[in-house]
Amino acid sequence: MSRTVEITILNVENICANKNSIKKNAFVSFECDSSNEICYSTKENSEECGGGGSCLSWNEKLIMEVPFNARFIIADVKCKTSWGNIKSVGMARIPLSDLYVQDNQVQFLSYRLWDSNVMRNGVINISVKVKNLEYSFPVTGIPVTGIGLNEIVTGIPIWLSNLQRNC
Repeated sequence: MSRTVEITILNVENICANKNSIKKNAFVSFECDSSNEICYSTKENSEECGGGGSCLSWNEKLIMEVPFNARFIIADVKCKTSWGNIKSVGMARIPLSDLYVQDNQVQFLSYRLWDSNVMRNGVINISVKVKNLEYSFPVTGIPVTGIGLNEIVTGIPIWLSNLQRNC
């Protein structure tokens, strides 16, 4: 089972690679800590934020299926180098405990990005909304008869033959 999380990547501020500001060709990938096979990624960025600062913007929504056993969502900002290689320039671990205040409530969150040398390298700004969780459990029980009621009693049946009496 999993939960559905809608993440909107707003922007990344003050991100650098080799002490140079990144202006374009960057993207953000998301994955859960419990499964390495599912990865969600944004499109490659080709423009800066308005205002002339060192800021990359996407304003792109990703819908993730997050398993119930996951503890973190890992956001990884990557960029293409001049050689065409892809390099991770900043990573943040987003605890799932930060995301679940109420269902369908939008939260705006900012997290510090860390590079591969465990040095501060920018901030990622996201908005998160957890979709409604619907549980569908089958109703099992023993029908109540002889009392005039058409209802079901639920619970764990205790059979007298299984009880040991210490009298």
